[in-house]
Amino acid sequence: MKLARRLTAVLTLSVMTSLAGAQQSAPTAAAPPAANPVDPASIQALKDMGAFLQTLDRFQAKTSLTGERVLKDGQKLMHMASATVDAQRPNKLRARMWSARSERELVYDGKTVTLYAPAQKYYSAVEFSEPVSALVDKLEERYGVEIPMADLFTWGTPAAPVDAIESAMNAGQDFVANTLCDHYAFRQGGFDWQIWIATGAQPLPRKVVITNLGDEARPQSVSVIDWNLKPAFNESTFRFVPPQGATRIEIVPVKR
Repeated sequence: MKLARRLTAVLTLSVMTSLAGAQQSAPTAAAPPAANPVDPASIQALKDMGAFLQTLDRFQAKTSLTGERVLKDGQKLMHMASATVDAQRPNKLRARMWSARSERELVYDGKTVTLYAPAQKYYSAVEFSEPVSALVDKLEERYGVEIPMADLFTWGTPAAPVDAIESAMNAGQDFVANTLCDHYAFRQGGFDWQIWIATGAQPLPRKVVITNLGDEARPQSVSVIDWNLKPAFNESTFRFVPPQGATRIEIVPVKR
């Protein structure tokens, strides 16, 4: 299921960023656990959250990710990564992703997408002129590049359908930092995923937990999201200026 895959690979910063080079255990063929009924109110909460996200013209989102990788002997190792996204609809984006293992940046000014690796001082640029929501899919399809928290641009659109969710329930309320949130749990396509959505007039996703049911070790990723709906960035935020000594290289499309 596309949404569950993207929740795992994109919203939580992607395994590529935080768990690069991990030696994973092989998925098991165990039968999935029985699903709970689909609660219509929980599905509606997802829809309301998505509809609200689509109204945001300018925002900054920051996420911290804790993810697990599983060794062949079943031992789990935990790693951390972070990301910041500055967005101005319809076609401006700046994203930075970093961990102790890697760092990369993506800048989109509405005409050109630039990818930059600060450690190597390499950058690549390709022409593009579509909205950020289209950029999310096409960068992944053409070049295998994943934008962190990409679901923030697709929730509430046909690209993120909810009709394939197999189980949905309201798990009560919790605080994420100082924000009271409604806690929902879903099962979909080999994944259990939970989301904490802020109560009130701004139903923002504040925390996401993904559990991989295809691995008997049940590895998880936990992403906490902080929001700024009145960011101070300007047009220069979305303009890439090559640092001194940076080298431009060609980005190679993914072979299919």
